[in-house]
Amino acid sequence: MLQETYSGKSLEEVHASIDTTKSTSFWRRLFAFLGPAYMVSVGYMDPGNWATDIAGGSQFGYKLVWVLLMSNLMAILLQSLSARLGVVRGKDLAQASRESYPAFINIPLYVLAEIAIAACDLAEVLGMAIGLQLLFGMPLVWGVSLTVLDTFLLLFLINKGMRKMEAFVLALVSIIGVAFVLEMVFAKPDVGELVAGFVPSIPNNDALYIAIGIIGATVMPHNLYLHSSLVQSRKIERTPQGIWRAIKYNFVDSAVALNLALFVNAAILILAAAAFYRNGIHTVTEIQDAHKFLAPLLGTQWAPILFAVALIAAGQSSTLTGTLAGQIVMEGYLNLRIQPWLRRMITRLLAVGPALFVILYFGEDETGELLVLSQVVLSLQLGFAVIPLIHFVSNKARMGEFAIGPWLKTAAWLIASTIVVLNAKLVVDQIAEWLQVSENPVLIWLLVVPVAVACGLLLLYITFQPLIAGSSTRSLTATGHHKPVAYEPAQKPVYKKIAITVDFSDTDKRVLDSAIAIGTPAAEYLLIHIVETAGALVLGQEIKDMETTSDWDNLQRYANDLRSRGYNVTAQLGFGSPKQHIPKIVHTFEADLLVMGSHGHRIMKDLILGTTINAVRHAVKIPMLIV
Repeated sequence: MLQETYSGKSLEEVHASIDTTKSTSFWRRLFAFLGPAYMVSVGYMDPGNWATDIAGGSQFGYKLVWVLLMSNLMAILLQSLSARLGVVRGKDLAQASRESYPAFINIPLYVLAEIAIAACDLAEVLGMAIGLQLLFGMPLVWGVSLTVLDTFLLLFLINKGMRKMEAFVLALVSIIGVAFVLEMVFAKPDVGELVAGFVPSIPNNDALYIAIGIIGATVMPHNLYLHSSLVQSRKIERTPQGIWRAIKYNFVDSAVALNLALFVNAAILILAAAAFYRNGIHTVTEIQDAHKFLAPLLGTQWAPILFAVALIAAGQSSTLTGTLAGQIVMEGYLNLRIQPWLRRMITRLLAVGPALFVILYFGEDETGELLVLSQVVLSLQLGFAVIPLIHFVSNKARMGEFAIGPWLKTAAWLIASTIVVLNAKLVVDQIAEWLQVSENPVLIWLLVVPVAVACGLLLLYITFQPLIAGSSTRSLTATGHHKPVAYEPAQKPVYKKIAITVDFSDTDKRVLDSAIAIGTPAAEYLLIHIVETAGALVLGQEIKDMETTSDWDNLQRYANDLRSRGYNVTAQLGFGSPKQHIPKIVHTFEADLLVMGSHGHRIMKDLILGTTINAVRHAVKIPMLIV
């Protein structure tokens, strides 16, 4: 294709990479669709959940088990709506928002989404660091710093494809599940009290705070963005029957995966209730304390070891999906695509900073409070993701026959209302408390109150604007409706000066064949190769090493072979970074077409130099052919 551009497809690297259309039996089709919800489910059992579940179980016993069940039912419904949006419209939630709201609404929505992802990543950073400390005795500061390196793991998995990434995450989830099955055997919970815990009750305001934290830790806003994108990794039949089939199988995927997550969360709360609350220990908010008390209370050394292993697995699996969510949010809201490693580093550093500050300034004992706070922050962001999602999947003008019906719509709005009312009460109570205890309440009125009011107004806008306007979209039409366009084929372009990049790999033959096929017999060709050795980066054209000599000889062989066939060919070496020197050579040559192979670099060179094609296509103003 000429002039490679960002396609606008969500997670373009894996978009429609898994074909579900060839499967015929029920089980084969189900297996083809299984995966996205398991990727999403790890966010429902990340270390932030551990903190809220341990705090809830140790302080209130089994009384908040019903909150976990309610949160899980909310999650299944909301994630199924998110999957429906991705399947039907082929847009993730961030893309749908960008195309539905004006910029002055989308920018704050983007900022809030980034805050949610940073809060989630903060929990994962602390969870991984705490797990490493518990298992190996590593100081928290070292553990937090070490979590920056998991960027490399993400890059490795994303290059291996979606199925391998899903398999890796599923393996980690299995480790967590097995660990807590064994923990339940050791804990021997009181079944009668456990069943009574399914009756809704909120003992006091502290329980409300933890309950909201549990909702925020369970129903995560970034997972709504993530799921609407991941389902698009499946290639489906774009017929009404095919779309309904995809919706059904994705719902099954969501129900199974999220019920496994419910088991893990319930197991953590039940473990805390059985081990701590039953023994009169009601103030366990730190994961480290929970780990320390498990062995003497449960009578086995395996309990704390399994606990730490599961914690590390939870942190590592969650960090992968948090990265993908960050990429989806940035590309969707801003239409900005940056290299995955850079996106990952931005997200991770936003989390590492607060974690290191709290550990160094307040001490390691405050990490539990920070984890619970991160989950409350997540809960506060939920309304800003859930309300647009409900509007998008309810509108028949966009969703056609796949729009949700009255029952689903009612349930979704009840969930959204519950979340918003609980969060509003929490915010009002917290501001009132700050005003009472603060020595300088003027700062609260000048800084905190205006932000809270602005967020309230934003929430009111995204809630009622679509109802008033009749539609919350400005530019999209319903999927499946197509307006005929009168196409007028352009005259075949004539390229007189064609630049061709080669790297002496198997790709070169196809690159050269394609360039010759496009050019006329009178065209002038320039063969370009960039020497990327360390010496070339430093010395440039002054380098006289063996690789430079070998590259020049190979380039001349290509040129001489083409000249023997009657083509007008010159050759030129560049030295250093390809993404800097290729555009300069092309400009000097005054080329009107650039032909490149899509070989690119591999993991480590991508980290250092970045992907050549993306950089070059932004730097040249002529058509490109990517072979």
